[in-house]
Amino acid sequence: MLFGWEDKWFSPPLLLPPLPSPDLPEDIAKDFNEARAVLAASPRASAALLRLAVQNLCKHLGQPGKNPNDDIGALVKVGLPLRIQQALDVVRIVGNNAVHPGKINLNDKPETALALFKLVNLIVDAMITQPEEVQALFDELPEGAKQQIDKRDKTP
Repeated sequence: MLFGWEDKWFSPPLLLPPLPSPDLPEDIAKDFNEARAVLAASPRASAALLRLAVQNLCKHLGQPGKNPNDDIGALVKVGLPLRIQQALDVVRIVGNNAVHPGKINLNDKPETALALFKLVNLIVDAMITQPEEVQALFDELPEGAKQQIDKRDKTP
């Protein structure tokens, strides 16, 4: 080291993926955390693990969990919001392509893999956290108010 700054020029960028959402199911959080652990060494492996997390998340959301593309399509048919469908598809496609030669080179652009962590947490927030929070508040409404709502929604 001649001038004391050479190492700064050649060190890889620091990649700090977010922690998993506290509402991410524990078995899926293990894949998420494994993806965090390998991100700096292998963004491709990280993306592949996050794709697995999305597959298992689809299963958690009531789908078979065998084919994420089919699962996402089924969720769309029952009203999955467009932005969540897009987030699921980004993680699915980038994760798939990460393991196929010549498709995507995440080692050239590890920030893409880093962004997948944010998308998984966004999906969890929209599909698990927000519905649970709304349901908890709705459950606290007086019984008479809930009956009025039910009557309103059943009236043609």
